[in-house]
Amino acid sequence: MGKNRICDLLGIRYPILQAPMNWVSGAALAAAVSEAGGLGTLGPNAGAEDITTDVDLTGERTRAQIRKVRSLTRAPFAVNIVVGFGSDVKFSKKIVEVVIEEAVPVAIVSVGRPDVYTRVLKHAGVKVLHAISTARHAIKAEQAGVDAVICEGFEAGGHKGFTELTTLVLTPLVADAVRVPVVAGGGIGDARGVLAALALGADGIYMGTRFMVTRESESHPRVKEVIARGEDVCTTSVPKDHMLARDLINNFSKQYTGMRAAGASPEELRHYLSEHSQYHAQHLGQVDGAEICCGQVAGLITEVQGAGEVMADIVGNIKARFDALRQKLAGFL
Repeated sequence: MGKNRICDLLGIRYPILQAPMNWVSGAALAAAVSEAGGLGTLGPNAGAEDITTDVDLTGERTRAQIRKVRSLTRAPFAVNIVVGFGSDVKFSKKIVEVVIEEAVPVAIVSVGRPDVYTRVLKHAGVKVLHAISTARHAIKAEQAGVDAVICEGFEAGGHKGFTELTTLVLTPLVADAVRVPVVAGGGIGDARGVLAALALGADGIYMGTRFMVTRESESHPRVKEVIARGEDVCTTSVPKDHMLARDLINNFSKQYTGMRAAGASPEELRHYLSEHSQYHAQHLGQVDGAEICCGQVAGLITEVQGAGEVMADIVGNIKARFDALRQKLAGFL
């Protein structure tokens, strides 16, 4: 696979970016993806063994993970900066400080406005990719000076805006709206998805759930197993305070959506979430009674592989898939 705008921007071999996943994407996963030619990304709670509200500890945990990645690879990697809302911004402010102090090459910024940290990060020499969910948001991010935008379709796992635009629609809308490189995520887990995203106008792809089910992922083994057993309709969209989440269907998601439908108060919902969080699933292995964020692509995943194997499978199958596509297009060419 040759170079393109994302490869040139980030200094990577393949335009495949590992999406940050809260408790999942630690140093081992990020380094493995980067070593295989993509861009590995540290998640907000990378390497954490417990939940903390200590801002300084949060920063030092991230610093330790950054240094661990560097002990495992010399390739470029990224750190996720979750801007947040209200008092939570103090956490992202600390992560920005650490990212700059540690000279991290790339920041993937999400859940917040693009004008909060873009200028200070770019002034420090950090490449900034901002996650958006509409073409209008992409334009604002470009105006704020980001180096590239990441658009996540409704199929994607984790947290996103309340829009329900699918990757098939959102990607070309964003590609037509901005001049900066576009990275597409949501529903991508193999060479077919990569080719589809590039055909839609993306310069690179953003893949989370497939990397969640790898040996280097910090997901609990039971989480990996239950996702690998997932079938076509195994996820659901879960509304929260400021965003939507896509979760694996289990007792947690059924109970939570039932509470919302019954008129539970915001305080009751927040308490339930705190007692059945991603930490309880991803770290403690409570696969039925806690939240497991993952995308619709879970239905395509059938086994736990190494991150390097996932990368190699995609890269190795691109040409065969492209040749098959050209044959199908013979009548149009």
